[in-house]
Amino acid sequence: MEEDRKPPPAQPMGAIEDVEVRGHIIDSLILPKVLDGITAAGGTFRITDVAIGHDRADPSYARIEVQARDAAALAAIMAAIADHGAVPVHGGDASLAEADMDGAFPEGFYSTTNQRTEVRRGGQWLAVDDQEMDCGIVVDAATGAARCLPMTDVKRGMPIVTGHVGVRVFPLERQEQGHAFAFMNSAVSTEKPKGVVIREIARQLHANRRGPGRSLLVGGPAIVHTGSGPLMCQLIREGYLHKLFAGNALATHDIEQALFGTSLGVNLREGTIVDAGHEHHLRAINRIRRAGSIRAAVESGVLASGIMHDCVKYGVEFHLSGSIRDDGPLPDVVTDAIECQRIMRRQIRDVTFCLMVATTLHSVAVGNLLPANVKVVCVDINPSTVIKLNDRGSFQTVGLVTDVEPFLRALVAEVTKLES
Repeated sequence: MEEDRKPPPAQPMGAIEDVEVRGHIIDSLILPKVLDGITAAGGTFRITDVAIGHDRADPSYARIEVQARDAAALAAIMAAIADHGAVPVHGGDASLAEADMDGAFPEGFYSTTNQRTEVRRGGQWLAVDDQEMDCGIVVDAATGAARCLPMTDVKRGMPIVTGHVGVRVFPLERQEQGHAFAFMNSAVSTEKPKGVVIREIARQLHANRRGPGRSLLVGGPAIVHTGSGPLMCQLIREGYLHKLFAGNALATHDIEQALFGTSLGVNLREGTIVDAGHEHHLRAINRIRRAGSIRAAVESGVLASGIMHDCVKYGVEFHLSGSIRDDGPLPDVVTDAIECQRIMRRQIRDVTFCLMVATTLHSVAVGNLLPANVKVVCVDINPSTVIKLNDRGSFQTVGLVTDVEPFLRALVAEVTKLES
């Protein structure tokens, strides 16, 4: 009977690969993630060399022998730990395969993350440009340059990186605990002290206003509904915002407010429902369509105030993405979803700070396009918006659970202090 209770013999590990990880692998929890990834995928490991930095500024190093039952299992483990920065010690150049059709990658393509990535070609590591999650990597045949490529933009014959050999990822390292964003970037809660992070947002906007960085606002219609439009206009007029991504709703209700003093038919000064006010948003859209565009309405004097007016007047680049539920829509709204992605990809290339306010769908969409090194703050009364961003890979997002108007009022006060 005792024989029956013996555990089954361990499966022999027939495939072995040495990998190494470098950087702040201890305090950023990179090494534990790599080891957990190995065991979770059914492999085993042996740390053959490790060097720990003496202080927070010193990088660390670890060499790990990864063991798996066969080559297929080892390949799955390597794929799992590559996103945490594990690189084969004896790896070669990245493999390329030509795309055999438009609009699809070859089988076995490398799927990107939003973290800084390099590919190895001719024994040299090359930076991957236009970093974005959920893309492939194309290598230019003429220049050898590598860049992220969305699936929809694939053309037959493009050389696409396949597999994980010759690809290395640089995980985003944890910020110092004294940093406001590092403190706030944890479990979403309504009880966090918001003043600390609002001051940090103000410093980011102020630095970008005076330097080469660019600040992007991703906004929802609640900015207008809550009476926060004038606060947003102040940030635009004073040069704190360089780009605006929104939908038909924000622009429509902002223009409705400018033309009729209402938003969704409610008088924003008095908080009362206006007779026939439910028609105002459609009449606002119609008036802009008759003018030809938002810019044309501003230049002709039809539109004389509001967020969209100030974007035109003060040179803030804006993009409006359409949805299937839009009324109208306004003539500036792009209704082709794939074209919206292309436009936003072009416009975020120089963005260094992104502020998302009261819009779940646009926040998730833009979060998917941003590289991990862009600081992101998401402000919403609903904590699930921030949770969704983190769940979909935008883990650099700092969340503030609060209403729009008090947040913007406090933000304007903080930037005003910095100016004075």
